[in-house]
Amino acid sequence: MKGVVVVLGHLRGQEVAARMIDGRLEDLLVALPEGALAPGAILRARVGRQIKGMGGVFLDLPGGQSGFLRQSKGLRPGQMLLVQVTGVAEPGKAVPVTPRLTIKGRYGIVTPGAPGINVSRQVRDTSEAARLEALGAEVMAGADPALGLILRSGAEGVDGAGVSEDLKPLRTLAEAIAADMDGPPELLLDASGPHESAWRDWTTPAPDEVAEGPDALAAHAVPEAIDALLAASVALPGGASMVIEPTHAFVAVDVNTAEGAPAAGLKASVAAARELPRQLRLRGLGGQVIVDFAPVAHKDRATLDQVLRGAFRRDGPAVSLAGWTPLGNFELQRRRDSIPLRAALKGAEA
Repeated sequence: MKGVVVVLGHLRGQEVAARMIDGRLEDLLVALPEGALAPGAILRARVGRQIKGMGGVFLDLPGGQSGFLRQSKGLRPGQMLLVQVTGVAEPGKAVPVTPRLTIKGRYGIVTPGAPGINVSRQVRDTSEAARLEALGAEVMAGADPALGLILRSGAEGVDGAGVSEDLKPLRTLAEAIAADMDGPPELLLDASGPHESAWRDWTTPAPDEVAEGPDALAAHAVPEAIDALLAASVALPGGASMVIEPTHAFVAVDVNTAEGAPAAGLKASVAAARELPRQLRLRGLGGQVIVDFAPVAHKDRATLDQVLRGAFRRDGPAVSLAGWTPLGNFELQRRRDSIPLRAALKGAEA
């Protein structure tokens, strides 16, 4: 189907949200296993021991879990503070957290500890930006002065009543969380599930269709798309392929051509560079990624660099392109913002 379709359903007992563009899976959300702390969750935590040489501290989190905060200045053991989960921890490692909280709604984001009213840079119409800023100031009037607000681009063109209806509960929630400092480590705000996140982030602007129900995923071939993601090999144009293999230390990517000519190597590598961000995102893979591109002339590396920068632009600061290694591989780092798809579905109902 042409256009944008948001599909909500359940697969193997797990809540799933998918965003299809012209019949192709572009975004996928799968619920984390029960008890896992998902990115976005806000916690009351206790400062534990500092880690010399790492510039951070371990935190005691709810349920006996451990967190790691890349900050130690001004913190003392036993101190309570509010933190937000920023990523998914590898097995046996601490959950990454930050003290910079954000509480996201459909039209705005409340920022405890970061005061001020700001409008998304994507709102380019100056009069509309001014209208939204005034709306934000009205919503935040009389609020804790430590609270800030960012008006999202989705608020553009929405009437004042609709924006206010979305933002006022966020302000109330933020004030309640900021005041809840007493007590042991506790989960104060759980992360949104796939369906809630999809409604919040994928329906403004409105998609061509929102499909939900028992047969919605099957009707839009989402299970088949997920099955393809669970396979290591990815088909590329011209008979080339890319094999993606997560290991304990890093994600290995091998690009192969169907032909041996140098031109085929460049063509396959460019196709892989364009497809790689989508594959890593949908597979939930992060950390260190090492890509063994098909053989290309040294002078063509600049072309691949340009393609990679453009392809990963959507990921923004979540991805760092380290560049070429002495052995001719390409290395990058991607933030772990979800658990691997295979792990998310592991043990779920068939």
